[in-house]
Amino acid sequence: MKNALLAAPVCVLATAVGAEALARDLVWGGKLPLTRGVTSIEGGTGAGLATWALIGGNATEDGVGVSAFYTVIPLSDYDFTAYGMAVGLYDRVELSYAHQEFDTGSTGTLLGIGEGFTFEQDIFGVKVRLIGDALYDQDRWLPQIAVGVQYKQAEHGALISALGGEDDSGLDVYVSATKILLDRSLVLNATVRATDANQFGLLGFGGDQQGDRTAQVELSGAYMLSDRLLVGAEYRTRPDNLGFAAEDDGYDVFAAYAVTDNLTLVAGYVELGSIATFDDQNGAYLSLQIGF
Repeated sequence: MKNALLAAPVCVLATAVGAEALARDLVWGGKLPLTRGVTSIEGGTGAGLATWALIGGNATEDGVGVSAFYTVIPLSDYDFTAYGMAVGLYDRVELSYAHQEFDTGSTGTLLGIGEGFTFEQDIFGVKVRLIGDALYDQDRWLPQIAVGVQYKQAEHGALISALGGEDDSGLDVYVSATKILLDRSLVLNATVRATDANQFGLLGFGGDQQGDRTAQVELSGAYMLSDRLLVGAEYRTRPDNLGFAAEDDGYDVFAAYAVTDNLTLVAGYVELGSIATFDDQNGAYLSLQIGF
């Protein structure tokens, strides 16, 4: 019930805005390369770790856009995979879905859950752009501001409970502000997220250390070396709910290259700290992004 009450205002707003937008004529494409952002590991438009205020797909306010992604992150002792898609309605509403898999590999034996045991979860998101424009309003500092919700459903609820998690599903609520400063070739983003997710939700929600949602911050900065090449870095704080294993903040550095107007490759390095008692979980990652 609590999750439904939190999600309801965003969903109602998305429905109202989407219905109004769908009354217009449909136009495909229109965004400049890289200005749609890429897709974060949770399915919403952003970078790697962070969700931004941008709306997915190549379409402007005159059309409907679609984006899809596939991301692999081989960490020190685990393997992480995420894939999904998003639909952007008239650059105003974004509907997204992502599936995440966290393969423990041989580490699963050491954790006592079996070699190759895989934690999985599904993430359904709704985002609504409220005010501002990240790109076209260059004479003002007002960023593009969006509000969103992500409903997360993890598998293996019994194991999550045994590890100290309070629930196998949860709802993140966030507000993002994004600005593209063309004269400085900069992309800046700040997101505040209310969440109780453990390891993004893969290890459940809440725990014996902390059960309520806490405010966490996602910061991103990127520099456009050209209209097709972007380099940047992110920092994301995370709750520390489970007593059996500390959870650290995460950060990454990345480069995104728009091969074509529809295909983008993202490569980077991510540091996620301790995961399930194993420290220094880091590694290079690669993401394939498609947008129309």
